[in-house]
Amino acid sequence: MLEFTLKQQGKIKRLTNKTFQLDQRYKDGFFSAAYFLKTEEIIKEYHPNNTVTIQFFQRKHSILCGIDEAIALIHTFAKNPQDLYIEALNDGDEISPLEPVLKITGRYQDFGFLEGPIDGILARRTSVASNCRRIIEAANAVPVIFFGDRDDDPKNQPGDGYAAYIGGIRSFCTDAMGQWIGYKGMGTMPHALIVMFKMNLLEAAKAFYEKYPQDNLIVLVDSNNDVITDSLKVADYFKDKLYGVRIDTSKALVDQYFEREKITDPNIEKNGVNVTLIKALRKALDKQGYQHVKIVVSSGFDEEKCKKFASENTPVDFYGVGSSLLKVTTSFTGDCVKIDGVNMAKVGRHEMFSDRLKKVDYPAK
Repeated sequence: MLEFTLKQQGKIKRLTNKTFQLDQRYKDGFFSAAYFLKTEEIIKEYHPNNTVTIQFFQRKHSILCGIDEAIALIHTFAKNPQDLYIEALNDGDEISPLEPVLKITGRYQDFGFLEGPIDGILARRTSVASNCRRIIEAANAVPVIFFGDRDDDPKNQPGDGYAAYIGGIRSFCTDAMGQWIGYKGMGTMPHALIVMFKMNLLEAAKAFYEKYPQDNLIVLVDSNNDVITDSLKVADYFKDKLYGVRIDTSKALVDQYFEREKITDPNIEKNGVNVTLIKALRKALDKQGYQHVKIVVSSGFDEEKCKKFASENTPVDFYGVGSSLLKVTTSFTGDCVKIDGVNMAKVGRHEMFSDRLKKVDYPAK
């Protein structure tokens, strides 16, 4: 059984390296900045018995993620992890600017070299979780599918998928995104399928349905840049078997609908996937009795665009969102704030407190 399932059931408090499978090269400092490694060597020689407290924080209102992973990193690769005193918040906590999310006390040479990797894990996971939460709020209860498979290194997908889940997303386009949480990838169809059928949309859709009859049939309808005509074509053929249509029109294109209807008003947005086109599509489907057909939109959606669609009551059933969810939007800082229990930090920094910090067991339970 996945650790994630056990955690949801309340049987364990934190995920461990059994889930994360962290790269063994962390142990040797491969991912640590050289100055941390040199500092470790200096401290081992000059102040080997001193204890230090390092706290980690950021400067925005965010959804915290990466804490379990950071603790797994410490427990797996720190020297003498059983001697460290760790306090932490939890993945999914809403955090405030300057609120400490993690504190570690121990000998610097045992864990100091992990400061940079901890910052990086927390920054990446918290950014993705926070981006996803903002998108969900902007979408105003319309489900969001996580399309973050083509905008970053594929090796990031398990962590990004977990962070997206923490942020509130429940649909993912690859199995890798669901690796830590037990979800499978879902999706529609790519333009490549339609091109391979020599741009015959209906034949491509028939083949998809014959091969995967158990899937909800969602047909990509923008390949010919005439989404209303092609949506009605596939709806006329599949009728109740058609679950939905997806519109992924490039921002560089104007759908044929606007020329056909002679819509020239410069104040009406015409490029790409836009409000006017989606409203017209919904109206056309409903007029022909296809009220059951869902509309999925993708291509260039971010928080601002989702808000615009929601504010204009655009009839969207699913948003597919990718690149905007992967941007690093917050950074974490690790600061030394105590030496041997005495307050000591660089000017402008001091120990910060949160009554939500809880002691972390070793090993994590």
